[in-house]
Amino acid sequence: MEKPVVITGMGLVGPIGQNINEFTSALKNGESGIGWLEKSSASSITVKIGAEIRDFSFKSGLLQYSPWDSQYGEGILQRAEQCAHRSPLTVQTSVLSALEAWQGARLHQGNISPYRFGLVIAGNNLNQQYPFDFYQKINQSPEYLNPRYALHYMDTDHLGTLSEIFEIRGEGFTLGGASASGNAGIYKAYQLIQWGVVDACMVVGGLTDLSPLELQAFYNLGAMGGKHFCNEPGKACRPFDKRHEGFIYGQAGGCLILESLESSKKRGVSSLAEILGGSLVLDGNRLPDPSEDGEVRAMESALSMSKVSADQVDYLNTHGTSSPLGDETEMRAVRRVFKDILPHVWINATKGLTGHCLCSAGVVECIATIIQMKEGFVHPNVNLENPIDSQCRWVGPASVQADIQIAMSNSFGFGGINSTIILKKGTEYR
Repeated sequence: MEKPVVITGMGLVGPIGQNINEFTSALKNGESGIGWLEKSSASSITVKIGAEIRDFSFKSGLLQYSPWDSQYGEGILQRAEQCAHRSPLTVQTSVLSALEAWQGARLHQGNISPYRFGLVIAGNNLNQQYPFDFYQKINQSPEYLNPRYALHYMDTDHLGTLSEIFEIRGEGFTLGGASASGNAGIYKAYQLIQWGVVDACMVVGGLTDLSPLELQAFYNLGAMGGKHFCNEPGKACRPFDKRHEGFIYGQAGGCLILESLESSKKRGVSSLAEILGGSLVLDGNRLPDPSEDGEVRAMESALSMSKVSADQVDYLNTHGTSSPLGDETEMRAVRRVFKDILPHVWINATKGLTGHCLCSAGVVECIATIIQMKEGFVHPNVNLENPIDSQCRWVGPASVQADIQIAMSNSFGFGGINSTIILKKGTEYR
C-alpha cells in the first residue's frame, strides 16, 4: 500500500547561508559563495577557488535554539554541546542543520515515538581534512593523538552523535553514493516510510570536507574548473555555459525531515513538499565519465514511479556541475526525456551559487527546490552567458517569479550512480 511521504522540516549550513532564511535570501538575490579558498593548507596546491563556509561558530549556532529548548525542557542543546563541541566541522554542521530541521518540523513538541524514527546519513568519506590535519602531529608525538580520532574519522560518527542528541532509536545507517549521496539518502528514507519501517526519518547530507590531497587529485583528473578564471573566482563556476571547464568545490551540510502524510496530519504540521517518487540506477561503470542512457533511465524511472508525465514538470534543478562533459551529457539526457516540451520547463543549477557540495549536493538542492516552490520564484543561473543549448527555458541573471507545482532534481555521481527525485508543492492543513 502506498503511503504519501512529505517533508516537514529542513535546515542548512552552507557558503551562502547558515540557516534557511539566509539561504532563501541568497537564492533570490543570486549571491554566489565562491571565492578564494582561505584554508592555510590550500596554499600549497593548484586549487585556489571554492565556496567555503566562512565565520562558522558552533557555539553561536546553538544559541539561536535556546528559547524553544528551554520551553520544552528537552535538553537537546545540552546534549548537542556535550556530544559535538569537539567534533570535526562535518559533524558540527550536521548537528546545526538537524536542529533547524527539527525545530521547523515542530518535533520538539514530541508525538513521534523514537523507536519509529529513522536516521540516514547521506555521504561517505566525509572527513578527509580531519586525518590530514593530524598527520603532522602524529609524526611528532604519536602518544598524544586524541583517542577520539578513532571515532571521529568514521562517517558513522554522524550517526551516533545525531542519534544521541535527538534520541533516535529506529533504523539508521550511512549511505555512500558519491555526488548522488544526497538524493540516494532522500530516496532510501522515502522507502523506509513507504514500507512502514518508520513513521519519520531524518536525512542528513553531510558536508564533504576535502583535504588538499583530494582537491589536487580532482584537479589532476581534469574535473575541476578555475583555470581560465583563476583571477576571477566569482566567474569560475558556470554550469551549461560554453566556457565551463570543471566543477568548483563547495561546502555545505543540510538536513530534511521526512514523514508519512498520516503522521504529519496527526501532528498538525504542514508539509513543505511531497516526495512523489525517485530512482537510483547504475551504469555498470567504475570511471567518472557520465552515461547519457543512465541519466535518462533515472529521470524516466522517477517519473514513472511518481505517476507524473514529463509535461507536468514545471522546473528542473539540474545536476549542473559546470563540467563540459557532465553538462553536455546531462543536457542530451534532458532533451531525450522532455523532448518538445523542454522550452516550457524552467531550468537552473544551484551549484552556480554554492559550488559542488559533493555528498550533500542532493540534499542542498532539494532544499533549494522546495524554497523556490514555496516562495514562487526560480533562482538565477549566474555566469550563464552563452548556453550550450539556446532552446531551453534557462533562468537568466536575475531570479524570476514562477509557479512551481511539480519539480525534478537530478544528482549524478562518479562510478555510474544516477539519481532523480520528484517533488510536489506542499500543502497547508493546520
